[in-house]
Amino acid sequence: TALLSAVGHDLRTPLASIKASVSSLRAPDLRLSEQDTAELLAGVEESTDRLADLVDNLLDSSRLATGAIVPKLRPVGYDQAVAGALAGLDGRGRVEADADESLPAVLADIGLLERVIANVLQNALKYSDDRVFVRSSEHAAWVELRVVDHGPGLPHGAADSVFAPFERLGGHTDTGEPGVGLGLSVAQGFMTAMHGTIRAEDTPGGGLTVVLALPASVEAR
Repeated sequence: TALLSAVGHDLRTPLASIKASVSSLRAPDLRLSEQDTAELLAGVEESTDRLADLVDNLLDSSRLATGAIVPKLRPVGYDQAVAGALAGLDGRGRVEADADESLPAVLADIGLLERVIANVLQNALKYSDDRVFVRSSEHAAWVELRVVDHGPGLPHGAADSVFAPFERLGGHTDTGEPGVGLGLSVAQGFMTAMHGTIRAEDTPGGGLTVVLALPASVEAR
């Protein structure tokens, strides 16, 4: 029921936007300026990206549910994974990344790790109008990556439920925000598959900090 409700809403919204834009562009009696045409085409592209993200997360969620994820673990630097995640991310200009290259590599699947970081960053950018910060640090045999935003943060006691499927930060599925609340759930599943952890903390001064932790690669030491 949650799947049908969430997906139904988040499929209809971008599809309706695409339909309206294309109808305007094809209308023979509607004269559009170059600026209007560009804005309509940009809207189509944005809505198409939203649909692609939705399908990707649904497919990944299905793969996790059926145990089809088999990570190929090797030494990976957080700086490399962050760069890969940012490459295709809308809004990356608001991300200030400082993943310390001198830290040990972590044992991870580069493709899965890039997807985790991208999902966490997308969530941070969606709920914060300010800059998002990415920092890394080493703790014993683990290396952590923090994604810090200064958005509305979490309701009290919601730190664990934020990683549940179909959950949004505010606990609503009808807010109009893109996505069905699967991004952080998929991120948690991928981190677990790589023997890592992911947790949510309050950002000092307000906001949300998501912490990724993976074991340091023995080869890197």
